[in-house]
Amino acid sequence: MLSLDKFYRASYVLKNVLRRTDLVYAPEINPGTDIYLKPECLQVTGSFKVRGAYYKISQLSEEEKAKGVIACSAGNHAQGVALAAAKNNIKSLICLPDSAPISKVEATRKRGAEICLVNGVYDDAYQKAIELRDEMGYTFIHPFDDENVISGQGTIGLEIANQLPDADAVIVPVGGGGLIAGVSFAIKQLNPNIKVYGVQAAGAPSMFNSINDGEIQCLPSVSTIADGIAVKEPGSITFDACQKYVDEIVTVTDDEISAAILALIEKQKMIAEGAGAVSVAAAMFDKVPVKGKKVVCIVSGGNIDVTILSRVIKRGLLMTGRTCSLTLELIDKPGQLQGVANIIAELGGNVISIHHERANEGSDVNGCYLRLLLETKNFDHIDQIKQAMLNKGFKIVNI
Repeated sequence: MLSLDKFYRASYVLKNVLRRTDLVYAPEINPGTDIYLKPECLQVTGSFKVRGAYYKISQLSEEEKAKGVIACSAGNHAQGVALAAAKNNIKSLICLPDSAPISKVEATRKRGAEICLVNGVYDDAYQKAIELRDEMGYTFIHPFDDENVISGQGTIGLEIANQLPDADAVIVPVGGGGLIAGVSFAIKQLNPNIKVYGVQAAGAPSMFNSINDGEIQCLPSVSTIADGIAVKEPGSITFDACQKYVDEIVTVTDDEISAAILALIEKQKMIAEGAGAVSVAAAMFDKVPVKGKKVVCIVSGGNIDVTILSRVIKRGLLMTGRTCSLTLELIDKPGQLQGVANIIAELGGNVISIHHERANEGSDVNGCYLRLLLETKNFDHIDQIKQAMLNKGFKIVNI
């Protein structure tokens, strides 16, 4: 059974382990709102996961510690377990999906854990960890479906209730459900009037589907840039907690997640991974009611691979109208390119790249195509440029 006593006990155990994460006021995320960020991306391992992992390991018996611990993870729980095991002089073995970002794999290895890479996603790593537990006698540290792990994650709920007691809502990323189970239980026990919303990636809506169907559902596959919450099946403890304490669960697309990551970088100078940014995406795109309210978004992790970050930024720029691709069909004669460039310059756009080619079969024999990639301010700015092109007689085509 979850209990506030255990949550407060976890908070005491963790006080000398964690980095304090004060709320960051960020109304620019969605104008007309009072958004606050809980930056667990700045936590000692770059994620909230260290809370549950450390508290769970602190509660093991000497016999369990002597066996060593094993865990499965998309990367963040792995680092939490590795850190906790190292501090307690315990051997740790972590099963990670081979799709986990290299940065997470190497960070786990550097904290002293042995690594076992498994083909597939988190759920495949879970099956391998269970096999090795049964074969070798390790103590298994579940990433979310464990009362002690949930109690550790729930310390975030205690902190939010203390940091912003008059909050209207808390928005929480959801994968297997350990974080939202702990946060929602703590919040509802301390102030049942505060709404708790969960957010999943549209490509991995396991808890979303399960809650809507009234029973635990297992997805055949998952696909999302939010690797930290790419879980096929939620836990039984976490599912029950979500049914009891969570007001609503919504989903966000990868494009919306990318836009949220970009907004955090530009407006808050904060790096979030996909899983950590889903709460901000839900607030940005009005997936839950936030207008005129005090809302806390938990930015649950910041361990994004830099090779992925550049691609995510590009998607975020497209999603928010900061870049635009245009193809024009022109008459191949002198001055056409200059006319196009003048329009873009006059309206404050910036040409990133340009490609000129002769027209294809079926178009004007004297025609040519001009493909442009522009830096723009927003979608209204894009519309202004397009309209100005049309007004000057240029033909915009979709190819």
